[in-house]
Amino acid sequence: MRQPDPPSDPALLQAVERYYTGRLREHGATAKGVDWNTEESQRLRFDQLARLWEQDERRDDRSVIDFGCGYGALLDYLRAAGSELRYQGFDISDAMIREATSRAGARGRSTFTTDSARLERADYVVASGVFNVKLESDAQAWEAYMHQTVDTLASLATRGFAFNALTSYSDPEKRRDNLYYADPRYWFDHCKRTYSRFVTLVHDYPLYEFTILVRLQV
Repeated sequence: MRQPDPPSDPALLQAVERYYTGRLREHGATAKGVDWNTEESQRLRFDQLARLWEQDERRDDRSVIDFGCGYGALLDYLRAAGSELRYQGFDISDAMIREATSRAGARGRSTFTTDSARLERADYVVASGVFNVKLESDAQAWEAYMHQTVDTLASLATRGFAFNALTSYSDPEKRRDNLYYADPRYWFDHCKRTYSRFVTLVHDYPLYEFTILVRLQV
């Protein structure tokens, strides 16, 4: 197990935790409860992340960490698809983890935690939406958090990791000041130079965002 480095600005994540706990309280275990507009867009994001393991022919001995799991919607997605991936969900919100644990019920091969030190390395690690809502944080602090978190994803994965982010190609007039829009070119280059030769930038689905897939083994 690996203990990720503490964030350089703890107040940054405390604000994010309060924001998402409030969304869950307002909207419940729904897409809006984790700040997505619709269930359809949430599933579309999962479709992109799932590309990471779709070529893996092992069916019964694969594992995934859902980093920023919210109420466990990715687990619902995996089980609906018949996937037997062993699942670990991590979130900074106690309320989210309580909801996720309750909803998972008796479904096997799944655990949830707010303690990142309890995460065991997995074949695949994915993060959906964790880089979007910066609130009042300045861009430099948020970029440092994003770099640190991507390093953590990489350290926890044995076969590959993936994440999404809002794109800097979004129409300027539609951007919101409390959201962060990342440069997909930068993150492709950074992941290619830092983690693996095998990096895919997915920017062809109808949302104002992109997904990076990093395969550590092919």
